[in-house]
Amino acid sequence: MTTYKTPCSFSKSQVGLVLVCFAFLCPLAAGATVGTSADEPANVVQVQMRHVNYHFSDTLSVHINSLRGELVPAGKNEFPILDDKSSYTIRIIAAEMACPADSLGKILNSYVFANRDSPLKDVSTSIDKGRLKIKGKLHDKGDVPFETVGTLSPAADGKIRIHAEKIKALHLPVKGLMDTLGIALSAFIKSGKMSGIAADGDDLIMDLAEVLPPPHMLGAVRSIRIEGQNIIEVIGDPTKTQLKRVAATNYMAYWGNQLGFGKLIMTDTDLTLIDMNPDDPFDFDLDHYKDQLVPGYARITANFGLRVFLKDFNKVQRTPPASKEAKH
Repeated sequence: MTTYKTPCSFSKSQVGLVLVCFAFLCPLAAGATVGTSADEPANVVQVQMRHVNYHFSDTLSVHINSLRGELVPAGKNEFPILDDKSSYTIRIIAAEMACPADSLGKILNSYVFANRDSPLKDVSTSIDKGRLKIKGKLHDKGDVPFETVGTLSPAADGKIRIHAEKIKALHLPVKGLMDTLGIALSAFIKSGKMSGIAADGDDLIMDLAEVLPPPHMLGAVRSIRIEGQNIIEVIGDPTKTQLKRVAATNYMAYWGNQLGFGKLIMTDTDLTLIDMNPDDPFDFDLDHYKDQLVPGYARITANFGLRVFLKDFNKVQRTPPASKEAKH
């Protein structure tokens, strides 16, 4: 069993929405069909990752234990551009990822429920006895404190099913969320404030392809488990995937067709980003990877492949912005 060192029931109510937003932390768009068809673009770039802490933003990251997939050009782009998150999607063939539960509260407060009229405030998340525990305040109910414990499981179509087992408001057990909160989930969904969510009885079904930030990841969730304070998701079937042999421990490898990155466009792509320090996971930040390049170095293979060695983002000494105050 893999040990992760880093950073991914239901009732028709606002509290149910909090559990839905849990999956915002996990960059796995459920329900997508994997594989290649004649209708899909032929200029996809193959990708493989191992032991990577992948930052989607300054506050959102996951640990990718393993991933095999394809970069598929999005929109009018003829090929993926690594620096442009909206130029491609990552179609996952097989992967295993871990999301830290304690980061969810920060994401919900600063991103999902940041508006003044948000129904929930001061959200915090943790794992308690193998269940996801969420605490917060019902803002539109006079900041009444609530607490809920729920479970996550894969739906039959590869999406995520969320089920709330215990709910408390004002520290008292709540029998019916609808009676207590007085809001219908269906009305909230129809308002267009949140897409990718459907109700199934008292459960919620999520399609992460519609709720996650770019680069969007597409893949059918097959199993979910909890290890410590991490949520582990398995996408596809890693045991049936032939992995490319890479001479590195922690890396991100890209090959085939065209790939743009920086000022370069590589034809017949053969690019591998490698961790300079393989003793811990490869900490990679897509928004700031240039800072990781500066202390690193590159090598050209005999077949004109490119091997780029980067320093972990969490070890990079970043220069603080210059003061705007006039010097005297």
